[in-house]
Amino acid sequence: MKQMVLVKEGIAENAFEMQEAATPTPGSNEVLVKVSHFGLNYADVMARKGLYNDRPPLPCVLGYEVVGEVEALGSDVLHVAKGDLVLAFTKFGGYASHCLVPSAGVVRLATGTNPSEATALATQYCTAWYGAKHLVHLMEGDKVLIHAAAGGVGTALVQIAKNAGCTVFGTAGSEAKLDYLRSIGVDHPINYREKDFVASIRSILGKDRLDVAFDPVGGKNFRKSFSLLGSGGRVVSFGASAWSDTKGNLLDKLKLAYGFGIYHPVVLLMKSKSIIGLNMLRIAEDKPQLLQRIMQEVYEEYQSGRLKPHVGATYPLNQTAEAHSFLEKRQSIGKVVVSWEE
Repeated sequence: MKQMVLVKEGIAENAFEMQEAATPTPGSNEVLVKVSHFGLNYADVMARKGLYNDRPPLPCVLGYEVVGEVEALGSDVLHVAKGDLVLAFTKFGGYASHCLVPSAGVVRLATGTNPSEATALATQYCTAWYGAKHLVHLMEGDKVLIHAAAGGVGTALVQIAKNAGCTVFGTAGSEAKLDYLRSIGVDHPINYREKDFVASIRSILGKDRLDVAFDPVGGKNFRKSFSLLGSGGRVVSFGASAWSDTKGNLLDKLKLAYGFGIYHPVVLLMKSKSIIGLNMLRIAEDKPQLLQRIMQEVYEEYQSGRLKPHVGATYPLNQTAEAHSFLEKRQSIGKVVVSWEE
């Protein structure tokens, strides 16, 4: 099989190399997928730059989700069959022509499913669904702040929140992205490059406060979001993209940690506020049956039309580096996909 291997850290155009590898044989509870499409996530950018702790040592193969055909499967796998079109949640290994995955991370797709859209349903939509529906239980009337709302997870969170009847505040960094946010129903789009989102939200809410904030940025962005919560408020932290703008040295780590702020449990208790961390890789590793449930729920919502991923760009395999650069520059809207077929 072929693999797009991360061989060095740094800029995307020098980081990847196509290599041959032996095609693996699935164990009793594994599925071998012949990949047609794989998705990119901002964690891939962090991994390429050496800023993602979960990344395997170099050389390694990135990739958290693939869509393709079941080529082989283990004896204990009963919910999919050889030849099925499937979506698979992977822990690395997705940038390859074939990907071996635990069966709990595999969902059968209906014939004719858009493969580019389907890639978004794994890491990004599962992260959003688990956070919004399982961890904070969004309810009608909730006032919700979503950072990076034009991205893949952000788009999913907006759709879930609007379906629940929430009022949505969404941040993005360009007018084109604000137009996109309006088109998907964000009530209050805010350009964080031009306005202080805290001041903007306070001017809209008056004496009221947010119920939920979703933050993939980290650092002082997290602290500012927390300051907007009212009683019963929850902030969900599911990334630290601010880290990607640093050199990753000790001073940068201290600055990032200081930016988050210090929170004592007694203060959280007295103010009835919550801080929730979310990492879907940990859920996939430690709670595979929960991952299976989340993936099924997301796919059912997708089939019903209540969730609709936006594919911002699909690149051919030989432009994987360009896809990385596009995502790193924060130019993307929705999902960025790489196809083996184009």
